[in-house]
Amino acid sequence: MKSQNLTQGGILKSLVTFAFPVLLALFLQVMYGAADLIIVGQFAGTGEQSGVASGSQLFHLVTLVITGLTMGVTVLVGNAIGARDPERAGRGIGAGIAIFAVIAVAVTAVVVPWSDGLASLLDAPPEAFAQTSSYVRICGIGTVFIVAYNVIGAVFRGIGDSKTPLLTVAIACVINIVGDLVLVGVFHLGAAGAAIATVTAQAVSVIVSLVLIRRKELPFTFHRFYVRFDPVYVRAILRVGIPIALQELLVQFSFLFIQVVVNGMGVTQSAAVGVAEKAVGFLMLVGSAYMQSISAFVAQNNGAGQYNRSKKALFYGIETAFAAGVVMAALAFFGGGALASLFSREAAVIAGAHEYLKAYAFDCLLTAIFFCYVGYFNGCGKTIFVMAQGVVGAFCIRVPAVFLLSRAADASLFRIGLATPLSSLVQIFLCLGAYRYYQKKGLGLPTEARQID
Repeated sequence: MKSQNLTQGGILKSLVTFAFPVLLALFLQVMYGAADLIIVGQFAGTGEQSGVASGSQLFHLVTLVITGLTMGVTVLVGNAIGARDPERAGRGIGAGIAIFAVIAVAVTAVVVPWSDGLASLLDAPPEAFAQTSSYVRICGIGTVFIVAYNVIGAVFRGIGDSKTPLLTVAIACVINIVGDLVLVGVFHLGAAGAAIATVTAQAVSVIVSLVLIRRKELPFTFHRFYVRFDPVYVRAILRVGIPIALQELLVQFSFLFIQVVVNGMGVTQSAAVGVAEKAVGFLMLVGSAYMQSISAFVAQNNGAGQYNRSKKALFYGIETAFAAGVVMAALAFFGGGALASLFSREAAVIAGAHEYLKAYAFDCLLTAIFFCYVGYFNGCGKTIFVMAQGVVGAFCIRVPAVFLLSRAADASLFRIGLATPLSSLVQIFLCLGAYRYYQKKGLGLPTEARQID
């Protein structure tokens, strides 16, 4: 479990070597979330499954926002490691811990007492309202573990260690699956049992991570008095993290809008889209892994002043991610029913999910390109642009398209699903334009984190 210096060695080899454990960790994280829906689908009814689908969509949003904020920690730490400044990395981590402790308390204080209101905002079907509220409330209690896990993962990615997070999420995945089987399959606790298993697994993951940190030789200095709101480091983290978090929040609101629209079509359609979205998590794994890995790679290399190495990593990432995207697109279009059958036994839900996944086949190709550019811009600290293009894609393209397609006389899950690849296409053109602009202006896309003394 050694850190990896991403500023040396062959670019493609270094990138792939770093990205592969990230890919496996993301796969296990998706399995971690999918286990709830799979096991509830096998041992409970459509109402319980719809409750897990809607509740997990909300917590997927919360997790992505937190992950976006922690990107500020990854970029700051990666930049400091690349610049061979271990004290700056440690002080940045301390500021990050202070920031995210407050965030964990705030999210818990909102989610737990307002779970019924959040279920109403999700427009949960009447048959699934109580289950959705219960799932949200119990997961809200475990927010502190979601936050802690993501902060620890951000630090590991920043120092070039993608293997330790893989180990901890593997342990959590096993615990979650066993917990689901016992609580849902044996004790028939439905959505509530799935939520309890999820929170327990997250808690164990954090504990294991802390134990490993104590045993690991770390490439930065750290003292307890670093855990404070140092304005220099707080600004650096939030300057990078807030735009990414806002982008994730607004983009996921657009996906929640899809869930809300489909919830109004009926409980079967609601469960179908929930099932399809879990399958989409698997289909997007390679692109997501490259997005995180390219961010860390670029942060370290920009910190070392190796900007050309960063740019080459971007294009290597696009080439390899697109090749994987072709395979995922074929799987979604032709094998979507088989994927959906992993999550549900009901023929109508499986058919609806496959219909929705056919539209996502196109997005598998587009996100292979789009995610790599987003990772590159994040690593360079150009997160204001990342936020702007995300907002354009979500609220100027995806939401209007879903609204119009859902109101058509011949509305279908396939047509509603087409709104997502349409927005991805527009975002690719925005990324290409921004890349050309920055290069033409000779900005070199230096990361802003280098400005910290």
